[in-house]
Amino acid sequence: MAKSYVYREIVGISTTSIEDAIKNAVAAAGQDSVSWFEVLATRGRVTPEGEYEYQVTVKCGCINK
Repeated sequence: MAKSYVYREIVGISTTSIEDAIKNAVAAAGQDSVSWFEVLATRGRVTPEGEYEYQVTVKCGCINK
Protein backbone atom coordinates (compact mmCIF):
# COMPACT_ATOMS: atom_id res chain seq x y z
CA MET A 1 0.00 0.00 0.00
CA ALA A 2 1.34 3.43 -0.92
CA LYS A 3 1.83 5.97 1.82
CA SER A 4 0.84 9.59 1.67
CA TYR A 5 2.11 12.46 3.77
CA VAL A 6 0.62 15.65 5.09
CA TYR A 7 2.75 18.80 5.48
CA ARG A 8 2.55 20.66 8.73
CA GLU A 9 4.35 23.96 9.06
CA ILE A 10 4.98 24.95 12.67
CA VAL A 11 7.03 27.59 14.49
CA GLY A 12 8.95 26.17 17.45
CA ILE A 13 10.20 28.48 20.19
CA SER A 14 12.82 28.01 22.91
CA THR A 15 14.76 30.22 25.28
CA THR A 16 17.50 27.57 25.45
CA SER A 17 18.66 26.78 21.89
CA ILE A 18 17.74 26.43 18.23
CA GLU A 19 17.86 22.64 18.67
CA ASP A 20 15.27 22.82 21.44
CA ALA A 21 13.08 25.05 19.27
CA ILE A 22 13.22 22.38 16.52
CA LYS A 23 12.34 19.63 19.02
CA ASN A 24 9.40 21.71 20.29
CA ALA A 25 8.08 22.18 16.74
CA VAL A 26 8.37 18.47 15.90
CA ALA A 27 6.66 17.53 19.18
CA ALA A 28 3.81 19.93 18.40
CA ALA A 29 3.37 18.32 14.98
CA GLY A 30 2.77 14.94 16.60
CA GLN A 31 6.13 13.24 16.98
CA ASP A 32 4.74 9.73 16.45
CA SER A 33 3.57 10.49 12.93
CA VAL A 34 6.49 12.71 11.82
CA SER A 35 8.69 10.98 9.23
CA TRP A 36 10.92 13.92 8.36
CA PHE A 37 11.33 17.64 8.95
CA GLU A 38 12.90 20.58 7.15
CA VAL A 39 13.99 23.82 8.82
CA LEU A 40 12.67 26.66 6.65
CA ALA A 41 13.74 29.66 8.71
CA THR A 42 15.63 30.53 11.87
CA ARG A 43 15.38 33.76 13.76
CA GLY A 44 15.57 35.13 17.24
CA ARG A 45 14.55 38.02 19.36
CA VAL A 46 15.42 39.62 22.64
CA THR A 47 12.50 39.93 25.04
CA PRO A 48 11.86 43.13 27.01
CA GLU A 49 13.41 41.30 29.98
CA GLY A 50 16.66 40.77 28.03
CA GLU A 51 16.10 37.04 27.47
CA TYR A 52 17.05 35.50 24.12
CA GLU A 53 14.29 33.60 22.30
CA TYR A 54 15.08 31.25 19.41
CA GLN A 55 12.41 30.65 16.77
CA VAL A 56 12.42 28.16 13.90
CA THR A 57 9.87 27.51 11.19
CA VAL A 58 9.78 23.79 10.51
CA LYS A 59 7.94 21.88 7.79
CA CYS A 60 7.11 18.35 8.96
CA GLY A 61 6.11 15.43 6.76
CA CYS A 62 3.55 13.43 8.71
CA ILE A 63 2.14 10.05 7.73
CA ASN A 64 -1.47 10.52 6.66
CA LYS A 65 -3.44 7.97 8.69
